Amino acid sequence: MIKQLDGPRLAPRGGAADALVVLLHGYGANGDDLIALADGWRQRLPGAVFVAPNAPEAIPGMPGALQWFTLTMRDPNEYWRGTVAAQPALDRFLDAELARYRLGPERLVLVGFSQGTMMALHVGLRRPVAPAAIVGFSGLLAGPEHLGEVKTHPPLLLIHGEADDLIPVDIIHIAREALAKGGHRVEWHIREGLGHGIDPGGQHIAGHFIAGAMRGLRRA
Repeated sequence: MIKQLDGPRLAPRGGAADALVVLLHGYGANGDDLIALADGWRQRLPGAVFVAPNAPEAIPGMPGALQWFTLTMRDPNEYWRGTVAAQPALDRFLDAELARYRLGPERLVLVGFSQGTMMALHVGLRRPVAPAAIVGFSGLLAGPEHLGEVKTHPPLLLIHGEADDLIPVDIIHIAREALAKGGHRVEWHIREGLGHGIDPGGQHIAGHFIAGAMRGLRRA
């Protein structure tokens, strides 16, 4: 049985929603960890509803800590198996949220941090209709060798801390090069001196990117 996801959300600043921005937290966190990103983006995206679903699995021995999938070996095979296994629950949640706000699938934006970036890239690239944008902070691309199965090409933004000691900054280059070879448009930024986290500068870049993607969608 696929677990039903839910988490904290912020309604549009006024009127009906015109976009759904889904924030996918990292390993060991929960939806409360990322929902604050919405505060910095709501002025640019007044019609957006923001929701930060809690990952479906608890981490044994870490009360309140959640994971999208188990990380034990922390190797490429585990990343691929994990994202594949977690995809159905997240897809079901995205479909339900879009229906809740009467939005088309092209009005979706996925934003991930760390393990959430793995999920945002894996699921977002495999949606039947491309999301408006995908943003990944401090994460990696699971299964780059499987990109041949991807049929959509949403705008992508990757941001990584230069001093990240958990997921080394070189990972961003592996991801962007694999995505570019697959025909994907990738904007990327390395934040000098930043560890494994999101800084105000990166948050500003991401907000500008998402707002631009939504403006382009309105012109299309």
